[in-house]
Amino acid sequence: MNHFLDINKTDPADLRAILDSAAAMKSARVGLPKGTVDAGAPLKNHMVALIFEKPSTRTRVSFDLGVRQMGGQTIVLSGSEMQLGHGETIADTAQVLSRYVDLIMIRTFEEDVLLELADHATVPDINGLTNRSHPCQIMADIQTFEEHRGPIKGKKVVWCGDGNNVFASFAHAAGQFGFDLTFSGPKTLDPEAVFMDEARAKGVTINIERDPAKAVEGADLVVTDTWVSMHDSQTARERRHNQLRPYQVNGALMANAKPDALFMHCLPAHRNEEATDEVMDGPNSVIFDEAENRLHAQKGILRWCLGV
Repeated sequence: MNHFLDINKTDPADLRAILDSAAAMKSARVGLPKGTVDAGAPLKNHMVALIFEKPSTRTRVSFDLGVRQMGGQTIVLSGSEMQLGHGETIADTAQVLSRYVDLIMIRTFEEDVLLELADHATVPDINGLTNRSHPCQIMADIQTFEEHRGPIKGKKVVWCGDGNNVFASFAHAAGQFGFDLTFSGPKTLDPEAVFMDEARAKGVTINIERDPAKAVEGADLVVTDTWVSMHDSQTARERRHNQLRPYQVNGALMANAKPDALFMHCLPAHRNEEATDEVMDGPNSVIFDEAENRLHAQKGILRWCLGV
């Protein structure tokens, strides 16, 4: 049984197999209607639970569609329906769901919820997002980069903004895929040192550069994310905007990167805040390929977890 809990907890050979599977399935679907079932229906007769303590557009649609395209079925549960840990224990919920479904995907606020669920489930679990990581997104990002520029090993990736959960998964991926990573953001929003130290221990270069113009010099990929969360107060939003405004990804900043440097954003975006329209809609932007590849990368993850 394979859980997909984080990139750094998955063997590099398995990560590569997931991406190879994702690419093959994507290629096989060219020209087909979105509802067409994949050849062989690899998830036929499989039932997948999709739990959303934290709501999402991309994660819900891409996982639901991915399961259906592979011939499986889904049960979608919201946080209000589950009340994980607020009544029935997470351990009991995990064991009950394991009697009903073949796999559990959860998008939750706390990492501990994911880990406890995985500890007690007897079916594979997938991390759809926690407050500490977002591995499905980064698998899609790696797939997208390699579609456009070839192997990511040895390339320079620059993150501008907040050292959040998405950056943490980029740091995990740097160690597993062998690319260099630079963080550029205010000291008050630095990523946890443990994420960077673990990647360095695997022989890759991970730097912090406060000057974003210097940070992106020689970059093959520039990435950013939203500055604020839907749950932030107005005061918190204003404070974060003031901190992060110097790290906006705009045309002037991208001019310091390699001429063919790609731009990514996991979406949804607050346009002209963390990145300008000029960049997001520019020729080096691959944000919509990136969004599409959530579907394909996650299909690869689902197949790997279920061994089908």
